Amino acid sequence: MQVSHPNARMMKDLLMTDVPDVIEFDPYALPPEAVEEPPVSLWAALRKIGPGIILAGTIVGSGELLLTTSFGAKHGFVFLWLILYSCVIKVFVQTELGRYAISSGKPTLGAINELGGPRFGANWILWWWFVMMCTTIFQLGAMTGTVGQSLNIAFPQFSLGIADLLSSVSPGLSEIIKERPEYPWAVLTCLVAIGLLWSGNYRRIEIITTALVVAITVSTVTAAMLLPFTPFPIPWGEVAQGLTFHVPPEGIAAAFAVFGITGVGAAELFYYPYWCLEKGYARSVGRCDASAAWERRAKGWIRVMYLDAWVSMVVFTVSTVAFYFMGAAVLHPQGLHPQGVGMIKDLSRMFVDTFGMWTQIVFLVGAAAVLFKTLYLSSAGNGRLTADFLNLSGVIRYTHVQQRATIIQNLSLMIPVIALGLFLTFKEPRWMVVVGGFGQALTLPIITACTIYFRYRKLDRRLMPALILDVLIWIAFVSITAVAIYALRDQILKFMVVPVPTVK
Repeated sequence: MQVSHPNARMMKDLLMTDVPDVIEFDPYALPPEAVEEPPVSLWAALRKIGPGIILAGTIVGSGELLLTTSFGAKHGFVFLWLILYSCVIKVFVQTELGRYAISSGKPTLGAINELGGPRFGANWILWWWFVMMCTTIFQLGAMTGTVGQSLNIAFPQFSLGIADLLSSVSPGLSEIIKERPEYPWAVLTCLVAIGLLWSGNYRRIEIITTALVVAITVSTVTAAMLLPFTPFPIPWGEVAQGLTFHVPPEGIAAAFAVFGITGVGAAELFYYPYWCLEKGYARSVGRCDASAAWERRAKGWIRVMYLDAWVSMVVFTVSTVAFYFMGAAVLHPQGLHPQGVGMIKDLSRMFVDTFGMWTQIVFLVGAAAVLFKTLYLSSAGNGRLTADFLNLSGVIRYTHVQQRATIIQNLSLMIPVIALGLFLTFKEPRWMVVVGGFGQALTLPIITACTIYFRYRKLDRRLMPALILDVLIWIAFVSITAVAIYALRDQILKFMVVPVPTVK
């Protein structure tokens, strides 16, 4: 193995341990025997989707349950238009990244590393991504803690029993658990995530995600659809006003955070080409050549990718809007603004106040499943990108596919542990979600600009998108950049006067 950093051997020893395989083949290789004709019928194409469902599973998480619902609770339906716009517009960036990955066989970081600009072992954008990834682990920490809060409210005797058992052995730890009874559940959440990630090949991730996404989407949408038959019917006049592109001054900063974290965020844009490659789209197309057969295969599998992306967009948009409706229709009229340690209990009132006390445990377990799903999938995605980053920056050079697979797995296992540590340190889930959303929103203009560069300078001319798609990706870039510029100024000013949660 070749290494270019003094600490590379230490990094290798840390990451390389004997663990099960995490992939069945090298998804980054394009062997000629893997070439496959694209499906011709809609049903056959639907059977080939999957990367977008994984993305939808990642997207519908802390942002939707915590931030979007709280946003609706505070502002009502005023920002409904923004939720819809955020969910739709960024998909055009996602599909262009998928188009380039399928045609070139290159994952996101590998493609970006070929761009010009300053280099510090790897292209500067890769280092920017790494910093952003670190901020998103704050979000994962928030998910870990909120899962703990949800399950503790649902099953309070669990933590009390642990505290009693520890009272004679470790009185100090027992008191900590009594004060923060969500901690044992947060630790258990971390351990379960590690267990699932231990053999996290693509197929298993896709199956688990599909089941969770379907269950969560159906339950949330059903609850929202039943609102007209409850004490909190949907005020359709306010819904109509929420589609009028109005932004009240007091909600601008929060609107930025929601735009950064709802829909396809920067992290998901980086993930998507990796999931497309692991699904096998690029392998089925084969290595680029001048033949008509390659062009036909590329266009066919890109159509499958588009179907995959838009099916997932419908899923995560419906789920996001349902969460927003619950917050705006139930919590907003009561003046409830969920935050702090009691956030998840306040959020549960969306169901309790609407359908009765019996639904509280249903909501709490469902909320835990929503957040756990995103923790699981984000850990798997970040493990893949971080493994790629280590190789591209020269810390580790991969010599065979199993080495890369093992490092992906070990990195994926580390991320839930780091997330748990962040929650135990900072303790405030909503603030941690905003930190991750801020990092993602500042990165959105960069990844969108890279996508536009690939579109005009790197993409095979035979695969150029329609003019309307060009127009929409430029609209996405302009709106994303404008929001990011404003938000950077706004957040710098806020940082000067608003204290960060203290570490106790």
